[in-house]
Amino acid sequence: MAQATAHQRDEDHAESSSQGSHGIFCWNELMTHDVERAKRFYHDTIGWTFEGMKMDWGTYWIAKSGETNAGGIFELKGPEFDSVPESWMSYLAVDDVDSRVAAAVKAGAKLMKPIFDVPGVGRIAILMQPGGAGVAWMTPKPD
Repeated sequence: MAQATAHQRDEDHAESSSQGSHGIFCWNELMTHDVERAKRFYHDTIGWTFEGMKMDWGTYWIAKSGETNAGGIFELKGPEFDSVPESWMSYLAVDDVDSRVAAAVKAGAKLMKPIFDVPGVGRIAILMQPGGAGVAWMTPKPD
């Protein structure tokens, strides 16, 4: 997931002053049941290459456009993901994920799983906004 790449992504995008700024999308991740098919599709149509990052749960794939990190691929593997459709998940940087999620829930959003911390990356919440779209909010770890 995004936690696998935030540090490297921050280094790769140091020139971007908005990276990790409140209210700015900071990462995109394809959630798929068939990683190899997705990699083939984006390689053949967009020209992306991929670097695998070993995680305790499997491999997270970093999509690259040249030397620039373009996004990630997360495999929807395991029974908890059987009913999850393939989709892109965008990560929005927020200044205080806990207080922002409290406001979002009050405004009709649904917290899809408890807010969690990723060492070296930040604090992440997965939400469903009132209209049904999924989005991740992240308070990046300070440098």
